[in-house]
Amino acid sequence: MSKFILGKKLGMTTIYGENGAENVTLVECGAKVSLVKNQEKDGYTAIQLEIDKTKNKKFRKEFRVEESKLEKDAMLDVSIFEIGDKVKISAIAKAKGFQGVVKRHGFKGAPKSHGHKHDLRAPGSIGSGFPEHVVKGKRMAGRMGGKRATSKNIKVVFIDKEKNILGLKGAVPGVAGRVVEIESVK
Repeated sequence: MSKFILGKKLGMTTIYGENGAENVTLVECGAKVSLVKNQEKDGYTAIQLEIDKTKNKKFRKEFRVEESKLEKDAMLDVSIFEIGDKVKISAIAKAKGFQGVVKRHGFKGAPKSHGHKHDLRAPGSIGSGFPEHVVKGKRMAGRMGGKRATSKNIKVVFIDKEKNILGLKGAVPGVAGRVVEIESVK
């Protein structure tokens, strides 16, 4: 059976154990089953979870399953996961606003000497004479981040069942307080 849950990212910390120091992201988990879809009525089987995004707003996410024993209004907690499980985590990544080509696309920039005064981080030439317009998809300055991102094969290294907190090895997309979707990797 696949394991899945919704949670809110708390932030990062360091945990000291047998393997030494490990940088982990803490996620406060807990979600309520808001809807159960079945093959006969809906044409597919799925579980919809919900979590409070803000005081008045709820975040809902549907997870497809082959079969489920969960019922409507059931509460999920971190006890479904075990230390060592591999999960994939999806969330809206941190938005970085309008950025230049050096930060956004990793351009090298111009040399700092020999006649280069004010163009250190400029993109340089953006095209030839033909087709005489900027081609769609050209790597240029613009808005960066703020899109859905997924981290795969993240290892569960810490579980606090009393406080419903998961410790995930490494970085997780999003900022503190943002809702994340956690799903086991098959």
